[in-house]
Amino acid sequence: MKTPQSRSGTSLRYVPGSPPAQPHRPAMEGLVSVLSVLCIAVGGQVLLADDTVIRNAQVLTMLDGPEYRQMDLVVRDGVFANEAAAADAAVIDAAGKFVIPGLTEMHAHVPVVRFDQGGERYREDVLFLWVANGVTLARGMMGHPSHLELREALEANEVLGPRLITSGPSFSGRDRTVDGASSRVREQRAAGYDLLKIHPGLPAEVFHSVASTANDEGIEFSGHVTGSVGLIASLEAGQRTIDHLDGFVETLVESERLSNRNPSWFGADLAYEADETRIEATLDALLESGAALVPTETLLENVAGSLTELQSRDEYDYLPPNLRTGYSNAVRGSANAFTADSAKTFLDLRKRLIGAAFRAGVPVLLGSDSPQIFNVPGFSIHHELEAMAEAGLSPFEALVTGTTAPAEFYGQDHRWGSIAPGRSADLIVLRDDPLADIANTRSIDAVMVRGRYLSREELDAGLADIRERYRSPPDDA
Repeated sequence: MKTPQSRSGTSLRYVPGSPPAQPHRPAMEGLVSVLSVLCIAVGGQVLLADDTVIRNAQVLTMLDGPEYRQMDLVVRDGVFANEAAAADAAVIDAAGKFVIPGLTEMHAHVPVVRFDQGGERYREDVLFLWVANGVTLARGMMGHPSHLELREALEANEVLGPRLITSGPSFSGRDRTVDGASSRVREQRAAGYDLLKIHPGLPAEVFHSVASTANDEGIEFSGHVTGSVGLIASLEAGQRTIDHLDGFVETLVESERLSNRNPSWFGADLAYEADETRIEATLDALLESGAALVPTETLLENVAGSLTELQSRDEYDYLPPNLRTGYSNAVRGSANAFTADSAKTFLDLRKRLIGAAFRAGVPVLLGSDSPQIFNVPGFSIHHELEAMAEAGLSPFEALVTGTTAPAEFYGQDHRWGSIAPGRSADLIVLRDDPLADIANTRSIDAVMVRGRYLSREELDAGLADIRERYRSPPDDA
């Protein structure tokens, strides 16, 4: 595609509004020496320097469409500032580089710390892997009480990691009574979780109790589609996001086909029978409900894919040995669910559904389901961007799913998701143009997380540390 023309000669600064609910520290473009200027560690916290200026970059604000602006970015107190930088500001020259907002991982699994198993270090690694790949916001979809503390620690700039939206512990087949499930909804609302996570297996009456109580309490419920309820009824009940395209293929077949089946991987067993003339009515139901999709397409590509190819990826080195074994066994176990033809039929159908939903105006939110089967935190979000492009989205539209679309969906577009006055200073500096090829989002030169600037050297050092600790014998798979 033709690269958009830049607006040159523009020097935009940004006005600090109320600081975003999460802070951090800084890094970028191979200037390790700048770090001593940018931050000072005090009592376990990282204090930001007064100002940081990024000069000469081609900036994709996401508010100007697919058009770059050449501008200077002034960062103060973790947000983009509109005033002139202080005389002692740290200055970073990004000439020849491209700047985009930080990306979201809208279906994440934040590890639960189990100190007797080294869980704290693993959680730190996962948070770092997200950030090192430009993920500056994660929506945790397997919540735990410790994640409430983590969310606050991230906000207080005590821990390096993406901004966190977190569910509570999931609702699933373990929830067997209406009263018990309703009580759990109220408990999670009172505890301060951002949303409820729906897992498979809920009896229909329990799901509807969760839904009605959540609506009364004013808390989102999202995730899987309850099989006994179905996609359309879940939307009518108020479910806010449909993750994994769960329940979609089932809406495209005759209802009698849903009994006496052996379900596999979100309708993979029904893909051959899908009646695509039903897609429009399904999308109409989504539009009417206001719900969003979080496709996690790369997860399905993994389970239907080649184990040899998955094990040969560079990011395989960033999986702990126990997960390498577990993920490899999971892919081996899913092999019976797919042939080469059935995998192609299933994945092609999913891509058509994603593209049709986006074109219809349904919010599509970027999420890969990491860490999960071969979805290495951070790395997998770039696979997901490529999957969005394969679904027919332009590179700019694919970036929308991971920036402005999630911010708008959560009513937070004044705080994050784009580069504009008063918004959180979350950005990625790229060596290559992502609008020319979405795969260029991997060409990361630096990441800034709420004002904390991480240079390529700092990112590489952190990655090398993880890689070394996760080394295992060649036959670990």
